[in-house]
Amino acid sequence: MSASSSGIMAGLTAAALATVGYLAHQAAESLPAGLGRTAHAGAAPAAGTSKAPPVKKDPTALPGDSGKGARVVYSLGGDRVWLVAGDEAVSRTFEVDPSAVDPAPGSYAVTSRSNSVTGSDGVPVEHVVRFATVDGVVVGFSSAVGGPTAPAPDPKARTGGIRESRADGDAMWTFATIGRTVVVVR
Repeated sequence: MSASSSGIMAGLTAAALATVGYLAHQAAESLPAGLGRTAHAGAAPAAGTSKAPPVKKDPTALPGDSGKGARVVYSLGGDRVWLVAGDEAVSRTFEVDPSAVDPAPGSYAVTSRSNSVTGSDGVPVEHVVRFATVDGVVVGFSSAVGGPTAPAPDPKARTGGIRESRADGDAMWTFATIGRTVVVVR
């Protein structure tokens, strides 16, 4: 009887191993591409799958390394300004036309303001908010009186006027009083 018992046990063991092997194969075939498998460098995704789209950074999001408290944040690379309240809430963000002369990244303070003047490029501007000087060139925010139809500044001239729309200039004028912090980031 022991011979027939061991034959039965061997048969059951073989059947169990075959079943486990089949189920493991089925499970491996149903895995999403790359999950649980060794990825090969440069290998294309399996048919019917796609790579995850790249995560795009929101250009209107306040830069993380831009200080604390009520401040104006100016991004040199993004040509964008944020008006940030003391509670860290962004009250307004907008694009600007950069000046020919950029201040170095860092923290500044509004040093002077003018309601209406003629810019160094000869264009009438209003709501001028100055905060830096670079090699004798005064840098500040302003809006051209002629609005979007005003002539563009001469790109060869060394001017420090960072131009904003009239509506954005009004908001800047109200927010950026003398002493207000201006943080310049890359």
